[in-house]
Amino acid sequence: MTWHRGVEIKSERELSGMRRAGRVNALALAAAVDLARPGVTTAEIDAAAAAVLRQHGAEPAFLNYPGPYPYPAVTTVSVNDELVHGIPGPRRLAEGDIVSIDCGAVVDGFVGDSALTVGVGRISAEAQSLIDVTLGSLQAGIAEMRPGRRTGDVSAAIQAYVEGHGFSVTREYTGHGVGRHMHEDPQVPNYGVAGKGVVLRPGLTIALEPMVLAGGPETHVLDDAWTVVSRDGRLTAHFEHTVAVTAGGPMILTALEESMLEGRPAWYTEYFAGLLRTPVERASWAEGARKA
Repeated sequence: MTWHRGVEIKSERELSGMRRAGRVNALALAAAVDLARPGVTTAEIDAAAAAVLRQHGAEPAFLNYPGPYPYPAVTTVSVNDELVHGIPGPRRLAEGDIVSIDCGAVVDGFVGDSALTVGVGRISAEAQSLIDVTLGSLQAGIAEMRPGRRTGDVSAAIQAYVEGHGFSVTREYTGHGVGRHMHEDPQVPNYGVAGKGVVLRPGLTIALEPMVLAGGPETHVLDDAWTVVSRDGRLTAHFEHTVAVTAGGPMILTALEESMLEGRPAWYTEYFAGLLRTPVERASWAEGARKA
């Protein structure tokens, strides 16, 4: 993984550039989600996102990304026990699967990076709870993205939310700064100690990405050298937004305007509109999302 060292504070102009990249990435991710149904291959999901990036003149941030070998796709599509970095291919989604889709877009030199997990058809109660809690933990982390807070406050909020609901966060993969590079400082783990870490300042942009496991936090990498799975074989989920610290509070750069989401299910609107909720509101939202 290529890591650009040094915390970079973005100007208002640069934040506008990142917002454009984030909007295109959200559109690509939305197209991929619309295709996530039984019988569809993970390669077809990847192709749907790739088509949107091409339509908007965006470059795929993941394609040929350095690693054990250049990453071969535009998205990562990870199913069930696959936590992150699943390579799209001939696998067909089945009723009851949950699928995590991660996409990155480069527009005018700026990166937008976001991910989400959705159910395929009817899913188990555990799978739905895992999805709800992972999204709730992302919202809890975003709420801490305010001037004067520290990265440890963000990490601790994510960890507390996840573990408070009986799930685990990965210890091996983290959120990260993002801007003109996919991976910048600071690293933001999904666990930590409040009051520790880098001070958050206006203009700091971070891709927060809770990676949550139904069982223990241990993982291993498959023989393809990219796909990360839970060691115990239990379900996993992953949500991500690119978020800027501003004087007025957190700004989600990978959201879509609510006007673009009319007629969508409740969970879809909540995620793509980047709506923040209090813990009580999140519980109410989760109940509504299950009924949508």
